[in-house]
Amino acid sequence: MSVTKTLALVMACVVVLTMQGTTLAQNTQQDYLDTHNVARSVVGVADIEWNNTLQAYAEDYANKRRGDCSLTHSGGPYGENLYWAPTTSFTAIDAVKLWVDEKQYYDYQSNTCSKGQLLDCGHYTQVVWRDTTQVGCARAECNNGGLFIICSYYPRGNVIGQWPY
Repeated sequence: MSVTKTLALVMACVVVLTMQGTTLAQNTQQDYLDTHNVARSVVGVADIEWNNTLQAYAEDYANKRRGDCSLTHSGGPYGENLYWAPTTSFTAIDAVKLWVDEKQYYDYQSNTCSKGQLLDCGHYTQVVWRDTTQVGCARAECNNGGLFIICSYYPRGNVIGQWPY
């Protein structure tokens, strides 16, 4: 192999390894917390904190979803937001931002989602739910090459008849 080809191969490996490091670095507890707390500060609610019990619950459930990456809720005792992506290059920040972007479908005056968007603002309202104080999240790489992310919340939000903030 020529020196040029060897150098090109080494540079390609460095780029791939650098990209992997960036992806892993964007999936920390702090990434989940910061993205949640920015959205919460916009509507004037207190920051949430990381909870290791919630993280363990989320990890257990994420691992159960490895086989199919199905957006099926756990039915557990916590509030819950789920995220699926077709590849593992998506990050914790991508997941939380997707939920927060549902704000556009939420009408605070009526405390409802826009018509036709019933299921598309509940993730947002859980992120900013004023009584929620703790979160724990996890991600799993699925057997089909996809990505599953779950955040579990305590206390759970989206209580019927109550406003999130």
